[in-house]
Amino acid sequence: MAFELSEDQLKTAENELKKYLPMSQQVYGFLVIRNRVRSDPVRVLVDRWPQFRVIMCKPHGEQSDLFKDALLFATDAAVLEEILSKSSVIDWSKYFCVGTSVSHTEIFKAVASAKGVPCKRVAKCYLMTLEDVSRLPPVDSSGISVSSLDESHIGLVNQTWKFGKVDVAVGLIRNMIANFPSCCVLDAEGKPVSWILTYASGAIGMLYTLPEHRGKGYAKILVSSLAKRNHALGYPVYSFIEEENAVSYRLFTNLGFTEDPSYREAWFVVNEFQIFP
Repeated sequence: MAFELSEDQLKTAENELKKYLPMSQQVYGFLVIRNRVRSDPVRVLVDRWPQFRVIMCKPHGEQSDLFKDALLFATDAAVLEEILSKSSVIDWSKYFCVGTSVSHTEIFKAVASAKGVPCKRVAKCYLMTLEDVSRLPPVDSSGISVSSLDESHIGLVNQTWKFGKVDVAVGLIRNMIANFPSCCVLDAEGKPVSWILTYASGAIGMLYTLPEHRGKGYAKILVSSLAKRNHALGYPVYSFIEEENAVSYRLFTNLGFTEDPSYREAWFVVNEFQIFP
């Protein structure tokens, strides 16, 4: 798997991936934004061209990029297993995290076991999509200051994110705030008390409200606002909700997001001890 896509090929790949929605949602969403916005460099690799069976979006390997997920979509499990086993596209001696279909769980476990490295699934999520933004329910945001996050808020987001609180997460959050849409509610002093961001894949997430400001409807306002903003930019509107997160599932469902019951997205981490001793 050594074929890296050119700029023109990335546009072709975007159109091809659209045929496989919702299974290809994350890689498709990444290419939609990648073909329109320049952010941190990412290599997009395929097993062959143009009839690819495996496609991976892989951040460059600098230290600051370690926490950024690789994104993977495959139509052929056998080809995927061969690539993971024999290709140098992944360095199994180092930490990495990859988001892909939960159906690939056994492949990742088997390859990691054969290579003698620790691998675990850290998240299993519903794929929630909003097909018609015009049908979002009305949200009353009168008297509420809604703005966007900026670089001064990176530390706050990192300290409150479930997978944050480590220095290597800073690069990921900085890239998201600098290059992709975000929304936040500001208090009287202009400080964020609730926020939501957009990942490089176009998924909206990292939704968080400070405990003392919960129960005020801020999350509903922010999800609705960011959904409209991303839709206006031509981005797909979707989110990944962890299966155990009933509160967020209910929130997104009440706003008109729907899940595909046949699909779950998972994130696998290899050599986690290198980041979290």
